[in-house]
Amino acid sequence: MSEDCVIRPVEPAPAGIGLVAPFDFALDRELWRWLPAHVDLYATRLPYLSDPVSVELASALSDPRGVRNATRDILAPEPSSVAYSCSSGSFVDGAAGEAAIVAAMFDAGAPAAVTTSGAMIAALTELGARRVALVTPYVDAITDKLVDFLAEFGIAATARFDLGLSGGIWKTSYADVRTAVSTVDTTGADAVFIACTNVPTYDLVAPLEAQLDVPVLTANQVTMWAAMRDAGITGVDAPGALFADRGEDLTAA
Repeated sequence: MSEDCVIRPVEPAPAGIGLVAPFDFALDRELWRWLPAHVDLYATRLPYLSDPVSVELASALSDPRGVRNATRDILAPEPSSVAYSCSSGSFVDGAAGEAAIVAAMFDAGAPAAVTTSGAMIAALTELGARRVALVTPYVDAITDKLVDFLAEFGIAATARFDLGLSGGIWKTSYADVRTAVSTVDTTGADAVFIACTNVPTYDLVAPLEAQLDVPVLTANQVTMWAAMRDAGITGVDAPGALFADRGEDLTAA
């Protein structure tokens, strides 16, 4: 057989996702797991802050100027989209605050921009979920802000469970997450949302959905889903109802 007749597999076109994360983000490996092998992740972090996890810290992390500067830093490898990967930092100032962060990312030159909280709303909308049970690592005052943010988009929090952590959220274990989800009342909820990109969830999504019989969304899951959607990366084989449409990856088309 001549070399011209050899059938070679079509490799997907390379793509990249830019990530702006808080200074204490510690789950880079989990974010990589959401991505297909041909998609790169380019990450940078906001400057260090010494405050405990609080509404005040979330507000400091939501400063559009800091996100704009970090977005500029991450554009050198030419990502197809950029994500601001922080739940509380993108919902603490409401819908207007989230929109200001997205605008700052576009102002910095991002080809597409999304925040974790914006991705959460998009994912809930995609699934037709208008009532959601919340699991968060936060103190009550931060979760109150999340409830308010959801309400601005006509989405009701049916129940909530907060771990009440003021630091070290990345140390939360799978067992901690399972216990929290089993504690929250999911009656009448269209979905469960597990907040904070520093909470590990990748291996829990599928078993929790099977247990609860409702979609389970997590901060890292929705962030990567929205960033890939904006980058034109489709048909991703990843856990959860959000990724149920796992057809051919069209990136190479």
